[in-house]
Amino acid sequence: MKQFLSRRSFILILIMPILKFIIKPYQVLASSKASDESWNLSKEEWKNKLEPEAFYILREEGTERAFSSVLNNEKRKGIFHCAGCNQALFTSETKFDSGTGWPSFWDPIKDSIETKVDFKLIVPRTEYHCSRCGGHQGHVFNDGPMPTGKRYCNNGLALNFIPG
Repeated sequence: MKQFLSRRSFILILIMPILKFIIKPYQVLASSKASDESWNLSKEEWKNKLEPEAFYILREEGTERAFSSVLNNEKRKGIFHCAGCNQALFTSETKFDSGTGWPSFWDPIKDSIETKVDFKLIVPRTEYHCSRCGGHQGHVFNDGPMPTGKRYCNNGLALNFIPG
């Protein structure tokens, strides 16, 4: 059985680039629709509003390099806001050091995010976005601390921290 699974995995690894070429997935711009109509901006409006790196993450669902964000080491009390629309997403009380290289939280502020399933790495993951502007924030995993057991792994460039 183990040999069968490794052969299957090997074949899948070889076939995936071909399937990607055949299927030709389209690039999405903020795959989550903004709940607030005033935040349904055009691609050009978002490009003018955001720095290029933030645009890549928030609007094209990119990911920054691990350990590249200063917010990963942020320890002060305060609120983490969406860098796209300034909606409050997380409090410092729910932040923890996950060791992954990205700011991580065990619970968002109520109604601040929306989720969807992401198949970009073949294995389904839960992606989350700002509920106001639809900006991509990161992915949520089931390996966080209690009381939720969740790890909201966030891109630092998708956040603004306001101490307080």
